[in-house]
Amino acid sequence: MTRELYLPPPTLTVSEWADGYRYLSSEASAEPGKWHTSRAPYQKAMMDAVKENERVVIMTAAQVGKSEVLLNTLGYFVHYDPCPILMVQPTLEMGEAFSKEKIAPMIRDTPALSRLIEQKARTRDNNIRYKHFSNSAILSITGANSPAGLASRSVRVLLCDEVDRYPESAGKEGDPLSIAMKRTSTFWNRHIVMVSTPTMKGISRIYPEFESSTRDEWMTHCPTCGAAQPYTFDAMLWRDRTIPVMRCASCGAEHDEHTWKVQPHEWMSQAASDVRGFHLNAFASVWKTWPELVRDYSEAYNTGPERLQTWINTVLGEPYENAEGVIEVESINENCEPYEAEVPDDVLVLTCGVDTQDDRLELEVVGWGLGGQSWGIEYKIIYGNTGTADVWNDLDAYLSREFKKANGEGMIISCTCIDSAGHSTEQVYKFCLPRLKRRIFPIVGRGQWGTPSVRKPTRNNRYRIPLFTLGVGTIKGTLHARLKAQKGEPGYCHFPKDPKRGYDEVYFAGLLSERMVVRRTRGRETVRWELRSDKTRNEPLDCRVYAMGAFEILDPDLRKHALGMVKAVKPVITEKQSAPVARKRRVVRRGLSW
Repeated sequence: MTRELYLPPPTLTVSEWADGYRYLSSEASAEPGKWHTSRAPYQKAMMDAVKENERVVIMTAAQVGKSEVLLNTLGYFVHYDPCPILMVQPTLEMGEAFSKEKIAPMIRDTPALSRLIEQKARTRDNNIRYKHFSNSAILSITGANSPAGLASRSVRVLLCDEVDRYPESAGKEGDPLSIAMKRTSTFWNRHIVMVSTPTMKGISRIYPEFESSTRDEWMTHCPTCGAAQPYTFDAMLWRDRTIPVMRCASCGAEHDEHTWKVQPHEWMSQAASDVRGFHLNAFASVWKTWPELVRDYSEAYNTGPERLQTWINTVLGEPYENAEGVIEVESINENCEPYEAEVPDDVLVLTCGVDTQDDRLELEVVGWGLGGQSWGIEYKIIYGNTGTADVWNDLDAYLSREFKKANGEGMIISCTCIDSAGHSTEQVYKFCLPRLKRRIFPIVGRGQWGTPSVRKPTRNNRYRIPLFTLGVGTIKGTLHARLKAQKGEPGYCHFPKDPKRGYDEVYFAGLLSERMVVRRTRGRETVRWELRSDKTRNEPLDCRVYAMGAFEILDPDLRKHALGMVKAVKPVITEKQSAPVARKRRVVRRGLSW
């Protein structure tokens, strides 16, 4: 035997391991085959920092390859430095999807990994959430919403993906990131990697972690003077209105994308810290071009503030800073204007939101047009006991009516959301069930910030009716931003100068009844919407939020509507749909009253 057989394996960095062993899968990459770090050189320092530091923070734009950094780190420790590893995704479902779509193909197509695990069938030691390799490496995959998955065995390597999308609490256990980090406390040689595209300043998890790190920026060098500088959107200019160029912060020279990107690059730290932190925006990406990114900005700016926030988060890789401001009733009254008809000409689609109370139904019909603009059409209250048929029959008649434009054209309500939580739940289900073809849906609201505006409907109720969950906290943030828009800007909210339509001081006080505040809960900041005054009712706000949710569910192509390519279809009211909701029970079949 030779002496080399007794020598320890050579020391490798994560990037060297990836270049030597990693293969990209065809279903997970547009460029399958052997991995080459040189394809996106900014990834090298991110990967190598993991072995050199106890904690690494990566705050970047979307789709710059940060998931591949996590996958290569995972592959390195499984193959080259086997140990217990935990990967945490925002939800258990996302964890399972990441395991099937990213991890499993990587293991299958990377020989150094595939020979360490049984590939033929799922076993107790090899399934979607748990993988035990033959060299004693152990991988657990869980979601930040799973207390059990976060609180099991100790781990040496913790990989946290998209931490800004973690829930505020893992069940009742508290902050999921803190829980996961405690699992590494028994290892002196632990490694923690936190990766995310940021969301909003004040509640972002990744932003304060990055701010307390070395704050490395990916620097290019000016082709004219050689000064090092990061890619910044503020320095972008349009040359001949067709080609974006970046102006040097030092000498003012202007160069196009190719000229900047062929210059030498390096990571430069902005602060001293024990935590290595990296920030990268999409203008440095090898997969996105500057004209694409600038066009995306123009579209986001012209669509509305919520799209602009998404662009700032996903392209600049920066947290969005909300200019809260207090909107007063007097200022919103300035949005009132005389309408030339019941429905203004620019309205292309109508939706409705209905709030339920024990003694009344409150509802608002909202019109939608291009550029995210909206028009309040009518705010109405139907009084009566919501446990009886009369109120619901009145609602049915109202939702079936036509609303007229100046030319006599009639419009119908295309989608309606009715609150089913807390008041008259059974009546809401019974009302909506025979009216699903008219897109009249029951909804339930979730106030947690970051919840998607609309979630895929569930049917886990006794009527098996599709129940939509609305992220009312998220929608309120969108509405608040739109209410601050000036006339002519994307997202502007129009209201009729006609108190008879229900748009009076009481309505506007209700529309502005809540404000967004940041509270410290369980050791971290969370966003809450709270009443400005206990004396103000918030039903107008709820109705507008539900109408916005209905528009999201409908998801119409307004450009086709504007071109006359989509024509409204009048609802067909059947005898079953117009029948009273509350009737005397006669026969019970499968839990339903007939």
